[in-house]
Amino acid sequence: MSPANSTFADRLLGRARLGGLLSLAAPILAIVFAGLITSIVLLITGDPPLETLGVMADYGVQPRSIVLTLNYATTYYLSALAVAVGFRMNLFNIGVDGQYRLAALVAAAVGGAITLPGPLHVAAIILVAMLVGAGWASIAGLLKVRRGVSEVISTIMLNAIATALGFWLLNKDRFAVEVAGSNNIGTKPLGPSAQVPGLEIVPGTPLKVFGLIILAVVMGVLYHVVLNRTRFGFDLRATGRSESAAVASGVNVKRMVLAAMVLSGAVAGLVGMPQLLGASYSYSLDFPTGLGFTGIAIALLGRNNPVGIALGALLWAFLDTSSNILQLHEISPEIVRIMQGTIVLSVIVAYELVHRYQVSAGQRRVSRELAGGEPVPAERTAVPAGETSAPAGGTSAQAEGASVRAEGASE
Repeated sequence: MSPANSTFADRLLGRARLGGLLSLAAPILAIVFAGLITSIVLLITGDPPLETLGVMADYGVQPRSIVLTLNYATTYYLSALAVAVGFRMNLFNIGVDGQYRLAALVAAAVGGAITLPGPLHVAAIILVAMLVGAGWASIAGLLKVRRGVSEVISTIMLNAIATALGFWLLNKDRFAVEVAGSNNIGTKPLGPSAQVPGLEIVPGTPLKVFGLIILAVVMGVLYHVVLNRTRFGFDLRATGRSESAAVASGVNVKRMVLAAMVLSGAVAGLVGMPQLLGASYSYSLDFPTGLGFTGIAIALLGRNNPVGIALGALLWAFLDTSSNILQLHEISPEIVRIMQGTIVLSVIVAYELVHRYQVSAGQRRVSRELAGGEPVPAERTAVPAGETSAPAGGTSAQAEGASVRAEGASE
């Protein structure tokens, strides 16, 4: 390698390291900033910040609280993965909430109506949930590729329709039966063969961690492998980055949009499974809601990275669990909502600032090289991932296609 090329490689490595450090520092600084904002709000309301945070921390590390945190994080993680699949395709699937609730309802009804050996029974319920979630999400995908309807609008409307359809189906004339000892109604309870036993991995408490936490881990691994180590994942990310580049590389954009929505809906169908198969064993009126919107916040917090999403889900779950103790100390639990919202906003702003800094630094570097008349190494003729450089007489689409192909070659 020539000295010029070696110097260029060193510069690339240095910039990559700097970018990694900035990306790592962004969420940490955002969390610190959210803590400061929360402390100010606590001071305004007359509550001591350090004492309040100390009470939350002490309660959050108790064995019972740890189990609750892990259980919350399991469902949050699956929800965030479903959202992240769409994000990687540059699609905003707001319909995860309706998709998982409708999937859980139908899966619970089917699971209560059939009898199969244990593992097969559980697998059948999970499969039904994924199919229902994928089918409901495919409506938004078809509307986008056939009629150009924004997935944001269609998924919001589909959430409302799913809610109404769920109430219609959860009726004693259809899927529901009366819950003994209460005024609640729900689907027929699942038998022992459809129940996933919990895991006793936290000593000091009779509570058990959802057995399907293993499913969440497996889905995280599959998410990483499929999106980063397969041709399908490359096409999906390429289409999300630039449709014109994907077209130049021979990708069927409409097919990828539909596939991404279907895949996102299939993952969304799993969101209610830990609760259904590990705790409630029936879909009733008090089944957890709002998990899809929580997943949006956590996906943003984790930057669509499976490890980052896991950390975000644990943080979110820890705050939700710790908020339970605040009322006993006459502190409003809404302070946790303020902290969570501030964290998300701060992380978004921090990442945007990092992105702008990196773009500005790249522009300044190019300006210095042009002003100094530095020779351009041979490696510069290859377009790095995420950058475009149209050749003489070429089009921007061809340049973006070169970028996409360069990224694929690097993988």
